[in-house]
Amino acid sequence: MLNLALFDLDNTLLAGDSDFEWSQFLIEQGVLDRELFEAKNLEFYEHYKAGTLDIHAFLDFQLKPLSRHPRKELDQWHKEFMRIKVRPMMSAKGQQLVKDHLAAGDVCVIITATNSFVTGPIANAYGIHNLIATEPEQHNGEFTGRVHGTPSFREGKITRLEEWMRQHDWTWGDFADSTFYSDSLNDLPLLTLVKNPVAVDPDKTLQKHAEAHGWRIISLRS
Repeated sequence: MLNLALFDLDNTLLAGDSDFEWSQFLIEQGVLDRELFEAKNLEFYEHYKAGTLDIHAFLDFQLKPLSRHPRKELDQWHKEFMRIKVRPMMSAKGQQLVKDHLAAGDVCVIITATNSFVTGPIANAYGIHNLIATEPEQHNGEFTGRVHGTPSFREGKITRLEEWMRQHDWTWGDFADSTFYSDSLNDLPLLTLVKNPVAVDPDKTLQKHAEAHGWRIISLRS
C-alpha cells in the first residue's frame, strides 16, 4: 500500500511565508503602493497567525493585483521573487525531509492556502509535483482577480484533498500511512484527520495542542 506525505508550505517547509513575501516583493518592486498595501498585508498576516483570517477578504486583496498585469510580466517577476525571497527561505532540513519521503516512494503533496501562481514554482523547486493550493480564476490565461473553487484553507484543505484523491481514484483507505507536517493552528482540521500529525516549528496554539495529544514536534529551521 501507499503512504501519503502532506506538507504545509509557509512557515513549515519554508522558513517564512510566501504569500506575505509576494506582496512585500511587489511593494519593493514599486508594483504596489507601499502606503496602501504594506499595512494591510501585515494586518492580514497577523489575522492568519491568530486564526481569525477572513479568507475571502484576504483573497480579494491578494488576487486583485494579479489581474492588473499580463501573465508574462507576472511570470518574469516571479522568477526574481524565487531568487530574492523564496530560495533563502528553503531550509536544508526541509529539503532533506522532502527528499527522504520521495526516496521512500511516498505520495508527496504540498497543500497550502497560498495561491497556485505563487506556490507552483516553489513546489517544483522541492521536487514535489502534487500541489493543492488556492486556485486563482483565469480567463484566456490571464488572472481575473477572483478565486476559483474552494480555497485550500482550514476545513477547505480537507475538501480539496479529498477532491484530489477522487481524481486519482484514491480514498483514505488506500494509504497505509498518512502524515501531515504543519506549523499552524489553522491546519488543526487536517492534522486531526491524518494518522501521523507532525507540528513543525509550531505556533503557540498548535504547540499546546500537539503536546496535549502526544503529537510529534520537530524543527526544520537551520
